[in-house]
Amino acid sequence: MRNKSGKPSAEDGRSGVNRRQFFAGAVGAAMPFSIMKPGLARGSQVSSKISLGMIGCGSRGTWLADLFRKHGGYEIAAAHDYFPERVNAFGDKFNLPAARRFAGLKGFQRLLEAKVDAVAIESPPYFHHEQAAAAVEAGAHVYLAKPMAVDVPGCRSIEASAKKAEDKELAYLIDFQTRTDPFYQEAIRRVQKEGAIGRIISGEASYLASSPWTRMFPDLEANPQDPERRLRAWGLSRTLSGDIITEQNIHAIDVMTWVLDQRPVKALGTGGLKSRALGDTWDHFSVIFWFSEDVLVTFYSKQYGAGADDICCQMFGTEGSIDTHYAGEVSIKGKANYAGGRDGMMYTSGAVRNIATFYDQVTSGRLDYSTVAPSVRSNLTTILGRTAAYQRTEFTWDELMRSEERLDPHLDGLKE
Repeated sequence: MRNKSGKPSAEDGRSGVNRRQFFAGAVGAAMPFSIMKPGLARGSQVSSKISLGMIGCGSRGTWLADLFRKHGGYEIAAAHDYFPERVNAFGDKFNLPAARRFAGLKGFQRLLEAKVDAVAIESPPYFHHEQAAAAVEAGAHVYLAKPMAVDVPGCRSIEASAKKAEDKELAYLIDFQTRTDPFYQEAIRRVQKEGAIGRIISGEASYLASSPWTRMFPDLEANPQDPERRLRAWGLSRTLSGDIITEQNIHAIDVMTWVLDQRPVKALGTGGLKSRALGDTWDHFSVIFWFSEDVLVTFYSKQYGAGADDICCQMFGTEGSIDTHYAGEVSIKGKANYAGGRDGMMYTSGAVRNIATFYDQVTSGRLDYSTVAPSVRSNLTTILGRTAAYQRTEFTWDELMRSEERLDPHLDGLKE
């Protein structure tokens, strides 16, 4: 891929037992710093660092901002969160003046008007596509959390804003940690390029964890009709989060579609909510995905109880199998063995690699949009599985692509 100048391309608040607590360790060493080329980012003539606005100042947004700061090539220059106390705590931590702290639903627009080179979007998933589109429109580079959207129109919006970013020569990177991992990359390359497991016939993918939303329970329990409390407890809301299959389980489903390098043809699913009385997100899903040539992959997830924690994808071929675990072992067994290995801190190290890649793209102008299409594909696959499970019937990709349903969290009454 080449950008318009003809240059070749180079390549919040989650809580409870989530991937950060489940897998990650701290990364203390700062990444190497290199000077920005003048003129490639707004303000770079007077600063050697990328000025970054953080949209979403919950626990993950604050954690990620610290990784941006440790990289050495970024200045945390502005912040937005709906809740003033969150953005103020973030601002105190990163020494932001009051004029660079923005609250309210539309505070992200005021952040963009204040001019930053780039934004990192770590708000609840419902808001991602709108905030990404606004950032591109304002001329800011985009570092975007997944899932990118909670419905099909939102996914289409992501495709459109990424295309506009390419037209405007702005970086647009979606932060999947597994796709940066060398063991995953090599194992999947061997499967796809060398036929290491032969013809794939079937597979299994799973996301097993305890509830990541425990700290949100008191807010929703106190008054489930209050829009601010519902926003604080966004992980318990289908419309704000996309449900667990989209908001969390996307990591296992992304590896499934990555190994097969295709979208599913249809899905049949079920699931439900049995472990708690709060919210309308489910706590377990079970879905069968059909791919071309009748390749069947069984997906299942649970987010309750304790033990059996894993994010896994296994594909079985005529000559072997590939076995992948988030922050665990990645290997191939069969006719062409691959011992692989593990990165036990991938939640952190994957983000660090993406932050470094984003910096290199912004400063060099060698832009690469290859994270967009596969991420949209996996996002849509979660919505396909979710819809099939809600309807408890077979649902096809073609039917999904005709969908104009927009999830609405009904946040009337919130402060602008």
